[in-house]
Amino acid sequence: MDPRTALDEQIASYRRMTGEQRLGIALALHELACDVAREGIRMRCPNADDAEVERQLRSRIALGRRPQEPHREDLDD
Repeated sequence: MDPRTALDEQIASYRRMTGEQRLGIALALHELACDVAREGIRMRCPNADDAEVERQLRSRIALGRRPQEPHREDLDD
């Protein structure tokens, strides 16, 4: 199966799901992303306790919510 066909089938599968099912998938993916980020934090800070790992994770998430500043090249127009 080629990538485009696989994507079309995946989208069709999502459309057959209830909103609750799609939300469940989204929440599971969010938790997976947080787990991956936690492991990355632990690798860089092996002495960090669980509370510090969670603090750093919350800080990363907060950074993603801040409005992004425009790139310098975007300001030159």
